[in-house]
Amino acid sequence: MPGTCPTFEATGLPRRPRGWRVFIFYSCALLPTGIVSLIFADLLWRTGWSAACTVLLILFVILFLFAAIGCVHGVFGFVLRMCGDRRRITNLKPWRDQPLDGISTAIIFPVYNENVVRVYEGLRATYESLEKTGQLERFDFFILSDSTDPDHWVEEERRWYDLIRELDALGRIYYRRRLVNEARKSGNVRDFLNTWGRRYRYFICADADSVLRGETLVDLVKLMEAQPTVGLIQTVPALVNAESLFGRIQQFANRLYAPVFIAGLNYWALDFGNYWGHNAIIRTEPFMQFCDLPQLPGRKPFGGQILSHDFVEAALLLRENWEVWFAYDLEGSYEEAPQALIDNAQRERRWCQGNLQHTLVLFTKGLRGVSRLHLILGICGYLAGPLWLAFLLAFNWIRWSHDNSGLSDITVPAFTPYLHGISGTAHAFLVFMICMVVIMLPKALALIDLAYDTKRRRAFGGLARTTAGVVWETVFSTLHAPMLMLWHTRFVITNLLGISVGWSTQKRAADGTAWLYAIQRQWGHVLIGVVWGWFMWSLDPSLFWWFTPVLAGMVLSVPLSVLTSRRSLGLRARSLGLFLTPEETGPPAEIVSLRARMKIHELTEADQGPERSHTGLADAVLDPYVNAIHVSLLREKLLNPVYAEEGQRLGVGSEATRLLGEKLLLEGPDKLSASERLLVLADQAVIVRLHQQAWQRTNDTLAPWWRAAISEYRRRD
Repeated sequence: MPGTCPTFEATGLPRRPRGWRVFIFYSCALLPTGIVSLIFADLLWRTGWSAACTVLLILFVILFLFAAIGCVHGVFGFVLRMCGDRRRITNLKPWRDQPLDGISTAIIFPVYNENVVRVYEGLRATYESLEKTGQLERFDFFILSDSTDPDHWVEEERRWYDLIRELDALGRIYYRRRLVNEARKSGNVRDFLNTWGRRYRYFICADADSVLRGETLVDLVKLMEAQPTVGLIQTVPALVNAESLFGRIQQFANRLYAPVFIAGLNYWALDFGNYWGHNAIIRTEPFMQFCDLPQLPGRKPFGGQILSHDFVEAALLLRENWEVWFAYDLEGSYEEAPQALIDNAQRERRWCQGNLQHTLVLFTKGLRGVSRLHLILGICGYLAGPLWLAFLLAFNWIRWSHDNSGLSDITVPAFTPYLHGISGTAHAFLVFMICMVVIMLPKALALIDLAYDTKRRRAFGGLARTTAGVVWETVFSTLHAPMLMLWHTRFVITNLLGISVGWSTQKRAADGTAWLYAIQRQWGHVLIGVVWGWFMWSLDPSLFWWFTPVLAGMVLSVPLSVLTSRRSLGLRARSLGLFLTPEETGPPAEIVSLRARMKIHELTEADQGPERSHTGLADAVLDPYVNAIHVSLLREKLLNPVYAEEGQRLGVGSEATRLLGEKLLLEGPDKLSASERLLVLADQAVIVRLHQQAWQRTNDTLAPWWRAAISEYRRRD
C-alpha cells in the first residue's frame, strides 16, 4: 500500500548479494587503476621525484579511475547482453497480464517558454499512440506551464483548446499555468501534485520534447502494479529527430552505446537506481510524502533551491525503502537534444551547478550508500574537466621546470622488475596505450554487441556503416573533449566564485550557429590553444605533436561549432549512410506522426510570413475566440484559493493593474515590461474590459500599434 515501507526482500534481492555486486563492480575498476597507477608512478620515478610528480600522480589516479568505471560499465553491460540479464525489473515477476481496472495515471508535461507547436505535437503523438492500446480512459494529460513570455502563454492556451477539439479530448487533456514560477520545474510538479496528485495512483513525468509510445506507458503501469514496493521506474529515452551534424553524432552515440552502458549500470544499481527527471513513472503518494525538496543552506549557487532535483528525489525515495529501477529494455521512450555545441554547453552549465550542489546533499542523514554513489558520479562528471586540465598543466610544469633546472638529463631504470628492459619512451607509450584501451574498449564492445543482433544491425544501416560512424564519432569526440574540458572548468570556477546560472529555455532546433556568435563565445578557446601550442613547440617540438589532438580541439573550436551545427552537413552524412539510428531507418509511428505534423506547421508558417511582435497579446485582446478561452481559464483559477491568493499578491484585481491596461491601450505593448504585460493578462476583469474597449474606441483613443493590429485582424478575418 502507498505510504508503507516495503522490505528489501520483496523483490528477492537481499542486501548481501546486492552489496557483493557493488563490491565486485567497483573492485574491477579499482584493480586496474591501482596497477596502471603503479606503472605511471614508475615512469615518473625514472627522471626523479618531486612535489609536482606527486600532484601529477594523484590527478592520474583520479582520472584513470573515472575512465575505468566507464569501461567496466561497458564490459559488464556487454557480458549481460550476451549472456542475458535475469536481474532486471521486467524479468522479476509476471506483469504483462496485470489488470488495470480502477487505476488512474497522470501524464504531465512541464513547459517553460518552449516551442509550443513542438510540445503539443509531441503530446498529440503520445495521446494517439495510447488511444490505440484501448487503455486511454485510464490516463489523463496535463500541460503544466511556467512560461513567462506573454505570447507563449496565450499560444499555449489557444493550441490547447484546438488540440482537445481535434482529439475530442475535453476532460482528458488539461492546461494549467502557474501565476508564481516558484522552484522551477520541481516546484511546478509539486504544485500539480498538491492540487491534483491524490486523484492518481501514478504519474508519468515527461519533458517538453518527450514522446512516449502508448504500449510503453501501459507497460510501465503494469510493472508498477506487479511490484508494489517500487516507487519509480526510469526508462532510457532514445534521442530522435536530430538534423544537424552534431545532433546526429550525439543521437548515433546515444543509440549505439547506451544499451551496453545502461545494462552495466543496472548490474550494480538494481532496485537502487536513479531518476533522470523525465520519461519515468512515479508512485504518487510516496513521492508526495517523501520528496518535497529542502532548501540547501547558504547562498547560491551551492545553497538555495536544488536545481538537479531528480537525483535527490530518487535518493529520498530509496531512503524510505521504496525501490527505484531502470527499465532499460523497454523501447518507445523518446526525447530530443540540443543540435549545436554551444547550445549543448549552455544546458551543461545548468546541470553542472545542479550536480555540484549535490556535494551538500551527500551529507544528508539516512541516504543509502548507493544513492551517494550516484551523486558522486554525477559530481565527478563535471569535475573531470578541470582535473584533466590540471593534469595537463602539471605535466607541462614538470617538463618546463626540468628543462630550465640546468640538471643533466639522466634517467634511472624502472623500479618494477617487469619493466626493467624497456626504455622511457616505450614505458610512456605503454601507459598511453593502456589508457586508450580503457577509453575505446566500450565502443568496440558496443560494435560486437551490434554484430550479434541481426535486426538491430540492419536498423543501424549495417555493420560497415556503423563502424565508419564509430570512427568519425571518435574523431569528433577527440576534438570535442578539449572544448568540454575548458567549458566545464569555467563552469566549476564560476560556481566556486558564487555566480549562479539563470533559468533559460533549451534550444533543440537545428538553426545553425552563426560565425560571429561562435567567435564571441569561443574566442577564449582559440586563444588558449594558440598560446599553449606556441609554448609546447618552444618547449619540445616532439612533445607538441603528442598534444596535437588537445590543441586542435581548441584552435578549431569555432569552425567545429559552426560547421557541426549545419543541417546541410547532417543531411549529407545521412545520405552517405553515416550516423544512422533505428528511428531513422525504421521510424516508429509516433515519430512519423510528429515529423509529418511539424513539417506541415513549418510550411504553414513559411506561407504566413514573419510574425508581428506581441501576437499573443493582440489575439487575447482582439480575437473573441482566444479571449473567451483565456478568460474562462482565468475564471477557473479564481475558484482555487491558492491561485486567488497568489493573484492578489501579484496585484490582480487592483487599481494599478487596471491603469496598466489603460496604458496598454493608449501607448501600446512596447511601453509595458514583460512582467507588466503578464500581470494584465492575469487579470480577468482587465482582459474583458480591454476586449470591449479595443473594438469600441475610436482610432484617436488607441495607440497606433492597436490600430495596425485591428486592421490586420480584419483583413485576416
